[in-house]
Amino acid sequence: MPAVHHKLLLEDALQDSPQTRSLLSVFEEDAANLTDYTNKLLQSMQRVFGAQSEMGLATEQLSKQLLDYEKKNFALGKGDEEVITMLQSFAKSVGELNSLHTELANQMADGMVFPLIQFREKDLTEISTLKEIYGIATDEHEAAMVKYSRLPKKRENEKVLKADLVKEVAYTRRKQHSASLQYYCALNALQYRKRVAMLEPMLGYTQAQISFFKKGIELVSKKMDSFLSSVSKMTKSIQTQLDSEAEGMRVSQRELLSVDDSVYMPDTDSESVNRTLIQKAGYLNIRNKTGLVTTAWDRLYFFTQGGNLMCQPRGAVAGGMVLDLDNSSVMAVDCEDRRYCFQITSPSGKTSMILQAESKKEYEEWICTVNNISRQIYLTDNPEAVAIRLNQTAIQAVTPITSFEKRQEGSPNPDRAKPGGVHSTGGSQKSETAPEPEDLIAPGTPIQFDIMLPASEFQDQNRAGGRRTNPFGETDDDCSAESDDSLLQQVFAVRFLGSMAVRCGDNQEVIYEAMRQVLAARAIHNIFRTTESHLMVTSSSFRLIDPQTQVTRISFQLEEVCQFAAHQENGRLIGFVVEGRDWSEGDEEGEPSFSAFVFESNTEGEKICYTMNLAKEITEAKKDPEALAQLMKNMPLTNDGKFLLLEPETGDTSDGAGQEDLESEA
Repeated sequence: MPAVHHKLLLEDALQDSPQTRSLLSVFEEDAANLTDYTNKLLQSMQRVFGAQSEMGLATEQLSKQLLDYEKKNFALGKGDEEVITMLQSFAKSVGELNSLHTELANQMADGMVFPLIQFREKDLTEISTLKEIYGIATDEHEAAMVKYSRLPKKRENEKVLKADLVKEVAYTRRKQHSASLQYYCALNALQYRKRVAMLEPMLGYTQAQISFFKKGIELVSKKMDSFLSSVSKMTKSIQTQLDSEAEGMRVSQRELLSVDDSVYMPDTDSESVNRTLIQKAGYLNIRNKTGLVTTAWDRLYFFTQGGNLMCQPRGAVAGGMVLDLDNSSVMAVDCEDRRYCFQITSPSGKTSMILQAESKKEYEEWICTVNNISRQIYLTDNPEAVAIRLNQTAIQAVTPITSFEKRQEGSPNPDRAKPGGVHSTGGSQKSETAPEPEDLIAPGTPIQFDIMLPASEFQDQNRAGGRRTNPFGETDDDCSAESDDSLLQQVFAVRFLGSMAVRCGDNQEVIYEAMRQVLAARAIHNIFRTTESHLMVTSSSFRLIDPQTQVTRISFQLEEVCQFAAHQENGRLIGFVVEGRDWSEGDEEGEPSFSAFVFESNTEGEKICYTMNLAKEITEAKKDPEALAQLMKNMPLTNDGKFLLLEPETGDTSDGAGQEDLESEA
C-alpha cells in the first residue's frame, strides 16, 4: 500500500516563512508537471477512444458494403450466389462485431476518458483557483502591512487610526491564513488523488477490453482477473486513506482557525522579550535610497548566521550576506517618523543600514541579538571559533564553491583546497605533486581589480631604458613598423578580473591558484563590475586595448609571458604569468618577479591559448628561416602575408589595415 511521505504542514501556514514558501514551490511545481502530464495523457486516451469509435463506424460501414454487393446487379454476376451468401454471413458477423466495438467504445468513454477529464476539470482546476486566491490574499496582506508600517509615531494618540489599521492587518492575515490552509489541504490531497486518477482510467480501459474479449472469444486468464482485482483493491485503499487524511486536515484546519485574534495582531504587549538570543530570524523593513533625497522601504526576511546578518528574498534558494556583525554597533533611531527603527553600523562606519521591526518585542529582540553577537565575537580570544560555533565561518558564508576550488571534506581551511579540472594549453607540464597554495602565492598578497602595471614593471622599464608606455596611445614610428611587420594579429574581447604578484612562473598551478583567489576575493567584497577590453595577440606582444578610445592600456612583450592556461570546466577563463624585474634590493640585475593576470573572454579560452601558443611558435621560427617558411606553408595566410586564424569577435579585421585603427593617433 503506497503512502505519501511529503506534505505541507498546516501549522506553518501562518508564519509564511521562506522555508515554507520554498516547500510550497516544490508542491506547485509538482502540480504544474502533473497538469502538463495529465493533458498529454488525456490526449493519448482520447486518441485511443477516437480510434475505437472509428473502428465501430468502420465495421458498420463494412457490413453495409458487404450487403450492397447483392444490390449492385453486376452484368456478369451470374454464379455469384455463393459469394453473396458468404458475404451476407460475413456482414452478419461484422454487424455483431460492430455492436461489440460500439459497446467497447462506450465503456472506454465512461471508464477511461471521463475519470481523467473529471480529475483535470475538478481537482487540477481547484488547485489553480486556490493558487490565485492565495496570491490575492498574500498581496492584500502585504499591502495592509505596508500601511501599518507607515503608522507614524506622531499620531500615537489617535487610537481610531491605529485600531483600524490593526483590524485591517488582522483581517487580511486571517484571510491569507484561511486561503493558505485551503491551498495546502488541496495540494496535500492532490498527492493521493493523482494516484487514483492515474490508475482508474487504465483500470476502466483494461476492464472494457476484457469484457470485449470475453463476449467475443471467452478467453481471459485468471491471472489478469487477479491483477485487476488487486488494482481495484489498491484504488479503494488509497481512497480510504484520502478520506481519513482529508478528515484529519479538516479537523486541524478548524483548530488552527479557532485561535485567539491576538495571534494575528502585529503588536501585542503580552509577549515577553528574550534578551539572551544569539540567533534571530524574521521579516524586517529595510530603507533603500532611490535618489538623492528619496527613499523606499522593502519588507524582506532577515536572519543571523555565522556572525553575519543575512537576507533571503522570497523565492530565493539561499540567503546572502548583508553585513558582518563582528564588532558592529546597533542603536535605536528615529527615521521618517516610523516606529521601531534601529540602525546597524559596521566597525569602520562606512556601512550602515536602517531597519524597522514589526512590533516592539521584535524591535528589542533584534537589537539585543545584534549586540550579543557583536559582543560575543569581539570579547573572545578566537573570533573565528565563535563564528564557527554559531553556525559557520564568515568567509564560508559569502565565498561560493566554484569549479576552481574542490573543498576537501573535513578540511578546516577551504582556501587550501587544491584547484581541479583545469586544462593547460601553453607553458610547462604539471608536476606530479601539486604545490601548496602558500608556495605559489604569498598569503595576504593584494589583488588589483583595475588594469595598471605593477611598480616592479615600471622600475624594470626605467632601469632597462625601455620605451615608456604613452598613456595617450601615441606610438613611435619604429614600434608601428614592428607592429605592421607582425606575422600574427588576432583580437579577442575580454574582461579583466584581477592581477596579483606570484612567487614563481615555471608552474602552471600558479595560474589556477590565482584564478581561485581572484574570484573568491570578488565574491567576498561584492565586486561584480568588469570592463571590456580588446586583447590583441601578435607575434611580438600581447596588448590590451580600450575598445572606445583604441588606446593601449597595457602591453607585454612575448618573451615576458612565461605561462598561459585556460580552465577546463569554465572555458571562458584564461590567465597568464608575466616575468619582470625587482630592483628594490639594490641589485643591478634585479631579482625576477612574477605577476598573474586573469581574464574572462567571450570565446573559448582554448582558442586564445592556441593563438598565444602560435605566437610563441612564430617567435621561435623567426630564428630559423626554413622553420618559418614551413610554418607559413602549413597555416593559411591573408593577402598581406599574416596568419589567418579566426574572425575577430570585436568586428575589426585582422589584417594589416585594421592595425592602424586599434591604436590611438592622439
